[in-house]
Amino acid sequence: MADIVVGPLVSEVVQLLREQVRGRVITAEDEGYDEARVVHNGMFDKRPLAVLKAEQVGDVIAAVHFAREQGLDLSVRGGLHSGPGFGTNDGGLVIDMSQMRTVRVDPRDKTARADAGATWGDFNHATHAFGLATTGGIISTTGISGLTLGGGIGYLSRGFGLTIDNLISADVVTADGKFLTASERENEDLFWGLRGGGGNFGVVTSLEYRLHEVDQVYAGPIFYNLEDAATVLRMFDDFIREAPEEFGGFPGFQIAPPLPFIPEDRHGDPLCLVVVHWAGPLDQAEAALKPFRDVAPIVADGTGPLPYPALNGAFDALYPKGLRAYWKGAFVKHLPDAAIAAHVEHGSQVPEVTCTMHMYPINGACHRVEAGDTAFAYRDATYGMVFLAGWTDPAKDAERISWLRDYYQALSPYSEPGGYINFMQDDDYGRIRDNYQQNYDRLVQVKRSYDPGNLFHMNQNIAP
Repeated sequence: MADIVVGPLVSEVVQLLREQVRGRVITAEDEGYDEARVVHNGMFDKRPLAVLKAEQVGDVIAAVHFAREQGLDLSVRGGLHSGPGFGTNDGGLVIDMSQMRTVRVDPRDKTARADAGATWGDFNHATHAFGLATTGGIISTTGISGLTLGGGIGYLSRGFGLTIDNLISADVVTADGKFLTASERENEDLFWGLRGGGGNFGVVTSLEYRLHEVDQVYAGPIFYNLEDAATVLRMFDDFIREAPEEFGGFPGFQIAPPLPFIPEDRHGDPLCLVVVHWAGPLDQAEAALKPFRDVAPIVADGTGPLPYPALNGAFDALYPKGLRAYWKGAFVKHLPDAAIAAHVEHGSQVPEVTCTMHMYPINGACHRVEAGDTAFAYRDATYGMVFLAGWTDPAKDAERISWLRDYYQALSPYSEPGGYINFMQDDDYGRIRDNYQQNYDRLVQVKRSYDPGNLFHMNQNIAP
């Protein structure tokens, strides 16, 4: 990219953009700049030349032209949750779509079209009014666009597939400023690449999804003593391979937060947990979840019936904006005893309540899509595993990152070469080919077709 403009040229250059958009363009000279430049991950403190609060697609088209013509780094953001901080940059342009968040539901066709700035909280609120949902994430403040473009792993994956398996179409502004719709019927190569290829091919401005009947679910965390963690993990791994697809829970490790259903004398203790989730008939929930009652003594049980949106937002408070965070991701096919032992060793050392490991099951409906049907390559994996360290004190950066890297490295012999791009950190670029396996070369061809100059490189980048 070209050198950053400085001095009096800044206002002149930015004025060119202001004359072409309706959304507010915020620079360091404007009130609200420090708030506008902040992303969810507190590790990133960058100073873009300008942040455009886009109001409509015309703003996005103008901004893409502007960034390309001025040779600026271009970041695109919706929910701000990008772990590697790709939603911001130093000296470039940020397209912030957080004001574009309308969700329109068609209950007759069971579809919904959402603006790219919507979060899963926005989306679930709109669809739940009709007793409908689609596969979304685990945290409701996550933006729909970033999660979808990476693949989309969530509570409903085993029953309905990944988020991309429910994507009907997407509106996209490409690097040359063209507005395209991608679907199975038009711009099919672009549609293929968007489903797992991340933000490499353009700015997605709206997405259309297939919905399913999901209203009340039975869900919540069950905590177990660390001494029973190996038993719980073995049971889960045996259970999930034949479990009804209405089940979408996951195991992990967690320091017990000060919640009313957890005994007070266990607050702050590291524990093993399973977040159970049953989306089938509620009168079948207890029978379906009986293995989790019987596997080991229960320290605390926070399960019960609740609306699906409440489940999707249940853990939001643990991961507030500004939390410092470091991620790793891996796909897992098998969970041998040695892998379970490594989990118990490192998961038992979880250092604070905002640090964790989760293993999200992605079998069931996810396996009924072929590896080459979308850009998401690991259709034979049993789990999408995430390691997350979250903390607030900058003095603990090295310590928290070290814990996470040690845990991740201990599991690498039992994991696949690549991982889920939504769980990749900015130091994971060397794994980009492994993340896409046999689909990588085709993704390069799509990139060359729609972004030959690599304007969209602030991502897990597929170089043209």
